[in-house]
Amino acid sequence: MARHRYAALEALGAKPLTLDIRDRGAVLRAVVPVDVVLHLAAKVGQWGPRHVFQAVNVDGTRNSVEATRAAGSGRLVYTSSPSVVGYRHDIEKGSSDLPVATRHESAYSESKAMAERLILMENGPWLRTVVLRPHLIFGPGDPHMLPRLLEHARQGTLRRIGSGRNRVDLTYIDNAAWAHLDAADALLEPEPRCAGRAYFISNDEPVIFWDWLNGLLQDLAIPPVRRSVPRPLAQLAAQALETTWRVCRLPGEPAVTRLVAGALARSHWYDMGPALSDLGYRPRVPMGEATRLTVDWLRTRQ
Repeated sequence: MARHRYAALEALGAKPLTLDIRDRGAVLRAVVPVDVVLHLAAKVGQWGPRHVFQAVNVDGTRNSVEATRAAGSGRLVYTSSPSVVGYRHDIEKGSSDLPVATRHESAYSESKAMAERLILMENGPWLRTVVLRPHLIFGPGDPHMLPRLLEHARQGTLRRIGSGRNRVDLTYIDNAAWAHLDAADALLEPEPRCAGRAYFISNDEPVIFWDWLNGLLQDLAIPPVRRSVPRPLAQLAAQALETTWRVCRLPGEPAVTRLVAGALARSHWYDMGPALSDLGYRPRVPMGEATRLTVDWLRTRQ
């Protein structure tokens, strides 16, 4: 988080604290009695050792639940990921009741599914819990999705996967933050409808992903992505690369993984009706403005 954001929080009385979420004792000491605990900490990435994802995302979440209970806070909002339902099939206006995948395309999505299950099972009279699944978060400060795609585009190595007509949801960072505040308020109701449930979060304006990305590239004076790779071929290449990296214990990460290939090729957008009715969530920053603000920030990085 940028220093100016820390300053804004400190002006409201917040005190920044750095700790290892895997350290049960440190987490127990850190959580004090508050109305609602927001658990956003996670090991994020398309590649990495399974035990690290498990330790941070599952064991760390268990520590947070225990600390919330010990502090007597009674309410917890957990940040999960739409990847828990997977990208093996197109999802159009996906329901919040979509089943969690039985097989996962990455250690990350597997660990988030396990942590999500833990959170939902803990919901009860003494601890109200809710799970949010913000989809493809972007905006100023993004260290993951857009910077990586733009770097490949600049190098001329980015390829469209599949037909290029897949429709996806994205979530501007401010809207993701508002969703957490809306969920916290909803949990404070006497009989919260959201307790024990999971909700997809997005800008609720699905876009043709490759058209949106090429428009963004044009605004940044980067050549558009015109070459494509069939989805089955990309999936086979991803599987082969993952196997090579795993067997040979190569440094870094594969150029493409099954998770990324699926996410870039499939349609995946979700019904915001449940989040609207149960959380009172609504996107405050529409896609047009969100894209403009993101482009302005990206220009400062060129």
